[in-house]
This record gives sequence, structure tokens and C-alpha cells, in this order.
Amino acid sequence: MSQGESPIKIKVDTQYLEQQSDVADNKYLFSYTITIINLGDSKVTLKDRHWIITDANGKESEVKGPGVVGETPTISPNTAYQYSSGTVMETPVGFMHGSYGMEDAQGKRFLAAIPAFRLAVPGILQ
Repeated sequence: MSQGESPIKIKVDTQYLEQQSDVADNKYLFSYTITIINLGDSKVTLKDRHWIITDANGKESEVKGPGVVGETPTISPNTAYQYSSGTVMETPVGFMHGSYGMEDAQGKRFLAAIPAFRLAVPGILQ
């Protein structure tokens, strides 16, 4: 692993929650499951998160805060931490990206980038 490269790999699965959405009211609910994989040689702790959520109208929302789902998990080498959360958008399509603030076993802070992923109502994009 090269200098400055994050030892963290992030996988995302998304789902449209049709039953909880209200299309007439422009309220589209999506859930996402994040898997954070530690490919490094020492344990890391997720300290905080920073999300940027952009809907199809270009409206951006920013979410910052400690941990994820009320936890600040420590992830051992070659193991993964998984959690699910959700967001509401005013359009049937949007994107999310961001970063996790991480801390290694020596107390050194680094950012793990969360690659952009799409949230879309099934069938809306061909």
C-alpha cells in the first residue's frame, strides 16, 4: 500500500423503499447498506462521517456527525463492519458520496473516501 493510500475499502448496496415513499409529495426514501473493509495491518476506528447528498434538481444536503448509526466501530485487520441507514430525497434519482474520518491504532487520523453511488427508483433510468 502506497504512502497516503487508505487501507479502507467501502462497498455500498442501495434499495428504494417504495412503501415508505410518497411520490405525490415528492418524498422518495432510500436505504443503503455500507460495508467498510479494513485491508490494513492494524485496527482502525471510525470516528465521524461526512455525506453530501445531491438530488436530480442539483439540491445538495450535507450531513456531518460522530460515528455511524450511533456507533464508532473499531475494525480489525482483514475484517469488515456493516451497517444500514437511509435518506429521503425530493426526486426519484440522486447521488451520495463523502468520507469517514478514521483513526489508526497509533492515533493518526485519516479520511476514507466513500465513492459516489446512485440512488434511483427502479426502472426510472434506462
